[in-house]
Amino acid sequence: MFFGSDNTGPAHPSVMAAMAEANTGFQPSYGDDALMDRVRDQIRTLFEAPHASVYLVATGTAANALALATLSQPWQTVFCTPLAHIHTDECNAPEFFTGGAKLSLTGAADKMTPADLRAAIAEWPKGDVHVAQHGPLALTQATERGRIYSCEELAALTQVARDHGLPTYLDGARFANAVAALGCTPAEMTWKAGIDAVSMGGTKNGCLGVEAVIFFNPENAWEFELRRKRSAHLFSKHRFLSAQMLGYLKDDLWLDLARTANARAATLVAGLRDLPEAGIVVEPEVNMIFATLPRATHQRLKAAGAAYGLYDGPLDNGPDDEPLMMRLVCDWSITEEQIATFLGIARG
Repeated sequence: MFFGSDNTGPAHPSVMAAMAEANTGFQPSYGDDALMDRVRDQIRTLFEAPHASVYLVATGTAANALALATLSQPWQTVFCTPLAHIHTDECNAPEFFTGGAKLSLTGAADKMTPADLRAAIAEWPKGDVHVAQHGPLALTQATERGRIYSCEELAALTQVARDHGLPTYLDGARFANAVAALGCTPAEMTWKAGIDAVSMGGTKNGCLGVEAVIFFNPENAWEFELRRKRSAHLFSKHRFLSAQMLGYLKDDLWLDLARTANARAATLVAGLRDLPEAGIVVEPEVNMIFATLPRATHQRLKAAGAAYGLYDGPLDNGPDDEPLMMRLVCDWSITEEQIATFLGIARG
């Protein structure tokens, strides 16, 4: 019953098999491996972007921070939501790698609207030497609350950014889950909606540790390469990043795993809705659920070994019936049996 996060589960056997296959003979290092040529071709085909620049890094923080550093200047500000991963979970890595660019928190929670973005941009008078200058828009898909932007919502936000001459970066740690939920293509959710650069996450969806960073404007390529090397994120035995991504892309495994994770979350939330004492805090759209259960129910679940995030108060101190919020995340490996066990314990 492990619902802590989708990066706590195992790597998919197909990804492991691709790694094992790559572990023979010799390959050029630092991204010059033949496997990376195949990755580049396949991602360009997948995104319908034959001229896109494609790079691999091992972590989502590296993908976000290096991409934003490439798209911004130290005297600029990045527009993101208050719950964006780049603000809440990356130890100021974006500020560090951009050389000091600040983050302007836009909107109220995990999503922003065009009106929110226009208001945030207006707070920094353009051309005033005393204030931060306008920098990139950074969006998260899916968000830290498990919600998604429709392609139309993305296009409306990127239009505001373009109106002010700003690029847009999409943090796609759960990119596949969002594509699966929307039923769209990667192209429709990125460059066709005005996105300039995106990370396509693999770590949370069945890989060991690999993220693709894709720039749809090739002029960003060389700077990203330099920043990746300078920050120590250019792997020497790069073929093992390439192999993971090849295993992930083969036969649309990336999409199948995301659909499975989303479906498991839908099963879990349906069971929670049947519990009289459960409350759904945010309507789930991908593989992440925010809900409440009474403290006594959490105590039973934790005692039985259930792993998940718990908020709002201590587990062992307070009224038994006090509702506490939890975060449940399903990865591809969660089984129907684990979900049924969890719900059975919750019922008491």
